[in-house]
Amino acid sequence: MPNTITALTMPKFGLAMTEGKLASWTVPVDQSVQQGDELADIETTKITSSYESPAAGVLRKQVAEAGETLPVGALIGVLADAETPDVDIEAFIKNFHAENPQDAAATEDANAGEPKPVTVGEHTLNVRDVGTHTGTPIVLVHGFGGDISNWLLTQDALAADRRVIAFDLPGHGASSKNVGTGTLAFLAGVVSELLKTLKIEKAHVVGHSLGGGIALTLLRDHPDQVASLNLLAPAGLGKDVNSDFISAFVDSESSRDMKAVLQMLVHNKALVGRKMVDAVLRARRLDGARDALHVIAKACFPNGHQADDLRPVLAGAETPTQIFWGKEDEILSVSNASGLPDVIPVTVYEETGHLPQLERATDVNKAIAVFVKDPEAALSMARMDATA
Repeated sequence: MPNTITALTMPKFGLAMTEGKLASWTVPVDQSVQQGDELADIETTKITSSYESPAAGVLRKQVAEAGETLPVGALIGVLADAETPDVDIEAFIKNFHAENPQDAAATEDANAGEPKPVTVGEHTLNVRDVGTHTGTPIVLVHGFGGDISNWLLTQDALAADRRVIAFDLPGHGASSKNVGTGTLAFLAGVVSELLKTLKIEKAHVVGHSLGGGIALTLLRDHPDQVASLNLLAPAGLGKDVNSDFISAFVDSESSRDMKAVLQMLVHNKALVGRKMVDAVLRARRLDGARDALHVIAKACFPNGHQADDLRPVLAGAETPTQIFWGKEDEILSVSNASGLPDVIPVTVYEETGHLPQLERATDVNKAIAVFVKDPEAALSMARMDATA
């Protein structure tokens, strides 16, 4: 029976990703691993993510060194049985390099998922629209100071059987910087108009942090457009917010200061890499970006508190809703999820901060995918589990 050799390649976190940096190996050569064990940390422009072993075996070769930036699909290591001869490992590596030109395929895939500008009233929004056009679409609404890359590990994972739209809110990313009053109501109005522009009558809305508050406001003001809500650490369910984070996130200028601020977002501080820091600082330096965030911060978080109480929206709504929160969230405390109606399931992840869609991507994606297929059935199952 021939020995099995498995290629470990630079993973692809979303269609727009063309390369990644091997930040570090987390296991040494010749160590045995099981399928799903963490082998390495891969740094992207937004976060450092764990690379999980695709199979059981022994890490026989680290082809790439820590610190190398490689295209998606490039060989970074080799997994094999302990009995596989070294000569077979070296032959496998040589043949892989000969048979797998990485750059062309990565570039072609990235172009297929490139964001495009969409005119929505007086705004130009940066929109990434992927997936099949069957079933009710999913719309992803990022948080304060974020952009579509916050859904790096989410959008394509959910796009296997339906259309999934991510976009930069006004004042964020590559969208125009006019944020009007900067209130949740104003921003929800923009989301409503985007849905109309894209000819989407009703959508499953996934909102994170400020985006969760926007999603709740969309349900309040335009209920016919919302099929379900999936909320990740949403704003609007309590008064408290980490005001030091808000101000420092907008105004920090140095890489060191910004790194300290961004580390508040995650439980595992090692997830914040230099690329992420540099990307956020570049975004702040765009014309009008910082001023736009100041307007939103003043409107939504005046005097260090949340301006909007959206609990009544959940108390009276019949729209299927589920909520996810990190237990170690330093921005919006998980205590904001207490006292909600029993019909709304709340999943709290241990050792997770303010970005569960990045720190617990697999779990969150699976839960959302199941929920949007049949929200009522998913809710019934959650209620049965809660009372079991």
